[in-house]
Amino acid sequence: MIGKIIVASAALLAVCALALYFYAHHNWHPLPAGTAINRIVVEKSAKKLSIFDNGNHIKSYRIALGRNPVGAKQEEGDMKTPEGIYKIDSRNAQSSFHLALHISYPSDEDNKHAAARGVSAGFDIMIHGIQNGRGWIGAFHRWKDWTAGCIALTDEEIEELWRVTPDGTAVEIRP
Repeated sequence: MIGKIIVASAALLAVCALALYFYAHHNWHPLPAGTAINRIVVEKSAKKLSIFDNGNHIKSYRIALGRNPVGAKQEEGDMKTPEGIYKIDSRNAQSSFHLALHISYPSDEDNKHAAARGVSAGFDIMIHGIQNGRGWIGAFHRWKDWTAGCIALTDEEIEELWRVTPDGTAVEIRP
C-alpha cells in the first residue's frame, strides 16, 4: 500500500514538474516564418511588449523591467527603464543575456536632461532574454522586475523577437 502511494506521489510530482517546465518555456503562439515587424510598444505599467506591422497588432509578450520601474530613466544606475521614442539600432548575439536588441537610448533629449542635472543619462538599454546559464528560469523571471533598466523576455521569446525585428524598428516605451 505504501509503495503504491509513493509511486503515485512520484508520478504526480513528475507530471507537475513537466507542466511547470512547459509553462515556463513554451511559446504558445509562435509567429509564422517570414513575419517582420516595424514597431514595438512597451507599456511599463502593464508589463507588456507588443509588436506591430504597419499598425496591425501581431503579438504581445509579458516582460520584466528595471528593478525601479516607475518613472522614466533619469541617470545611469537608477535601475529605471527609459520612456520615450527610440529605435533598435544594433543587436548582440554574444550578450551576457540571451540575445540582445539594443535600444537607441539615450536620445539627445535624454542626454540634455541628464547634463542639466550633472549626471550621465546611462547607456546599453536592451531588449534581451535571461542571463546566460539561467534560461531554465523561463517565464518565472517575470515574477519581479530584475534588470538594471532593460526589458527582459524569456529566451524563447527573445529568439522569436530577434528573428522578426529588423534594425531601425521603432520602439515606443510608455509609462
